Amino acid sequence: MIQQIYPVTEHPYAYELNKDFQFAAAHYIPHGDAGKCQNMHGHTYFTNVTIAGDELNHTGFLVNFKKVKDLIHKRFDHRVMNEDTKFSDLDAEYFPTTEVVARTIYEIIQEYLNTLSNKPTCIQVYLRETPTSYCIYRPKGKTL
Repeated sequence: MIQQIYPVTEHPYAYELNKDFQFAAAHYIPHGDAGKCQNMHGHTYFTNVTIAGDELNHTGFLVNFKKVKDLIHKRFDHRVMNEDTKFSDLDAEYFPTTEVVARTIYEIIQEYLNTLSNKPTCIQVYLRETPTSYCIYRPKGKTL
């Protein structure tokens, strides 16, 4: 595996966990201005999720790496993203663009993290759609 260096976001937490994984998915952008992206096509998405916190859980983890991957991989791998309930063909805020997919990954992971007693937080999602194109989503207004 090639080591990737990701942009770092400042935070006050004692622990920072980063999980890399990939998934293959198809999508299309349902808008006339999307050019070729209006057509169904696929990508192998490379993702890095950054989770931070101050307390470890009863197993000594901030959060289990496998659970973080499974939340996204089991939902999106080898699927048509437009068919997922998180996306819509009617509202641009929910078209499965790289930006919206990155935000959606954050939302899915943070929803899970909110159930944990040690309260870790997702502070960044890095999503590479192609070898030359990526997006970083950092939740705005989050107290860091």
